[in-house]
Amino acid sequence: MMEEIARVVDYQQGWVTVEVELKSACNHCASSENCGTSTIAKAFSVHTQRFSLPCEKPCRSGDLLKIGLPESVIIKAAALVYLLPLLGMFLSAIIGHMLAAGLGLSTNGFAMAFGASGALVAWFIGKHFATQLEALATPVIITYLGQEVGIISATR
Repeated sequence: MMEEIARVVDYQQGWVTVEVELKSACNHCASSENCGTSTIAKAFSVHTQRFSLPCEKPCRSGDLLKIGLPESVIIKAAALVYLLPLLGMFLSAIIGHMLAAGLGLSTNGFAMAFGASGALVAWFIGKHFATQLEALATPVIITYLGQEVGIISATR
């Protein structure tokens, strides 16, 4: 189960609206201080996503919840978006190669053109199905964490 901490924005009649920060994976490795990609990722503002979940117990605005999404959903979506275009590229390149050979034309050019177009079409198809899969996947509340504890400084 992929877990994330979410902040409660609103609670109404058994449904809680939560907000989750979408983080870049670039800011978490040991080399992030010296990495150009990490610097670019830090330059962009933090994005958040809001959605509603069924909730068994009442929550207040600002409460923290640990929510989870099954890994199978993420793996299926990644396969659709990454592997389907590769498969489309290879199959289309083979078809382009065989078509060009049958017509007596340049096989390399046809294979590249068909491969690129096949990858693009398969990517759009994969993205469409991944969006549908994401819409059907509902995160679940794992733990109610309560209010966030801030650092209190005692100055005299």
